[in-house]
Amino acid sequence: MTAALTTRWDTLAFDLPPTVPGTGPFTSRTFLETWWEHRSEPDDALLLVAADDALLPLLRRGDLVAFLGEQDLTDYHSPRGDDLTEVMASLVDVADPGWRFSFNSIPEPAASLVTEALHATGIESTATRHQTAAVVALPPTYEDWLDAIGKKQRHEVRRKRRRFVEALGDPRLERMSGADAVAAFAAMHRLSPGDKGMFMTRAMEAFLKGLHHRAGAVLDTLCGDDGRPVAAGFGFEDGGGYYLYNSAFDPAAGAASPGVVLIDMLIEQAISSARTVFDFLKGDEPYKFRLGAEERPLYEVTGRFGDRR
Repeated sequence: MTAALTTRWDTLAFDLPPTVPGTGPFTSRTFLETWWEHRSEPDDALLLVAADDALLPLLRRGDLVAFLGEQDLTDYHSPRGDDLTEVMASLVDVADPGWRFSFNSIPEPAASLVTEALHATGIESTATRHQTAAVVALPPTYEDWLDAIGKKQRHEVRRKRRRFVEALGDPRLERMSGADAVAAFAAMHRLSPGDKGMFMTRAMEAFLKGLHHRAGAVLDTLCGDDGRPVAAGFGFEDGGGYYLYNSAFDPAAGAASPGVVLIDMLIEQAISSARTVFDFLKGDEPYKFRLGAEERPLYEVTGRFGDRR
């Protein structure tokens, strides 16, 4: 089949695997449709370029062509399928020479395949590292993970769990579901100071509700003996990994270190579910690496469709 451009989701074969594994929900139809419904702008144009063996889920915003999903909310971008030659040639055929492209948040080897496909069509591009994700390779047991993070961090994790127990009782995770649960998470998130609290607008809450309802997002709350949620993680799961998309804790319980205990217990839960990856997603905050994460470089491929070799 010759590659074709469409604006209809239902004509596409999203059963093709992502070009690079370990990208969680972010290249799935349900995530991208939910993003399009809640986050696209009125003048955005959908550009779904598909062939039997590949798919480019794109949009055009003015003179810019990009992957669906703004980079602040879409931690990984990737085509689907592994032969991008036809789909990229079809995109170049319909593109105005004045249009720019910016394909960001792409892990390897997808970034190389995108640049190779552009090169095959005669289009110049530049690939640069622009962000990083933080990913923990999970061992078979929780005790193995504690050993792997080293004596100092192991002591810190255990100390903060003891602090939680002394203040609030035995910690436990509860898997919550439904719009009310997401609303409660959003309300807790708004208690955060500064930009973090301001991030959780009503529009963002509606987006998270859409991800929970349609795209499989899961919500785990951390409680003590009284059953009152003091922290919560909003993430995604697949057969191999857990992806921590957002989290919040109640500042009133801050002395009990609920944020650290939440992450500790989410990692323990992922290991007990036989998952092999705990993905903190984008961001190079030091605490992620203290808990065993390694950097996963993300690349941006940029250029202009009129710039030919």
